[in-house]
Amino acid sequence: MKNRDIGVPLRIQKVIAKAGVASRRAAEDLIRAGEVSLNGKIVNQMGQKMVIGKDHLSVEGRKVEISRKQKTEVYALYKPKNCITTLNDPQGRVVIKDFFPKTSARLFPVGRLDYDAEGLILLTNDGDLANKIMHPSHKVLKGYFVKVRGIIENKSLSELRRGPVIDNRSHQPVKVKILHTVNAKTWLELFLREGTNRQIKKMFQKIGYPVQKIKRFQIGPILLGDLLSGESRALCAKEIEKILN
Repeated sequence: MKNRDIGVPLRIQKVIAKAGVASRRAAEDLIRAGEVSLNGKIVNQMGQKMVIGKDHLSVEGRKVEISRKQKTEVYALYKPKNCITTLNDPQGRVVIKDFFPKTSARLFPVGRLDYDAEGLILLTNDGDLANKIMHPSHKVLKGYFVKVRGIIENKSLSELRRGPVIDNRSHQPVKVKILHTVNAKTWLELFLREGTNRQIKKMFQKIGYPVQKIKRFQIGPILLGDLLSGESRALCAKEIEKILN
């Protein structure tokens, strides 16, 4: 937390992110779910502000400790299939937190992967870093291997390369190439600079090829490498610097 933030009214989701509790987007989800309290009262307005050092903030019943000096930690995790990218689930399903590394830092996932998708996801305690990775304006490249049902011809991918339109919204162009076909299935490699909800499934469904598997192998300069499902590793200072740059 920077000194200039002390005593200045700040949006609650920004404070949550700066405290390393969750990303700003995840903080908004927590507010909508009624899990955030300010001075003992549940927050019900997204734009509500607070003053650090004066107001008291709680998330999921736990007081938010706002430290002026917080060491940034970032981990690469291989998210398994059939795992929800949330910290807890009322239905008792497997959540990504079950695979977090043993650390004293309060980690949260950067972005999401679908329940049935697998592969690389980053964990951190730094909300500002998470926002830089997730926000489309920063155009962080994310790489995926995708398997679809059917044999795709190269010309069928032209709409994706121009920029798919999904739910009446235009998206940035997709870099995509066919890797191989086997048993009436096609494997592709694609790169996105944004990642809206179920984007990969929706854009292939639109051109007539249902997605059967998604595996993310890259986020910016960070690769999944030889991590196995459920495993994680800490990023070194140089890797974190590469992400920021």
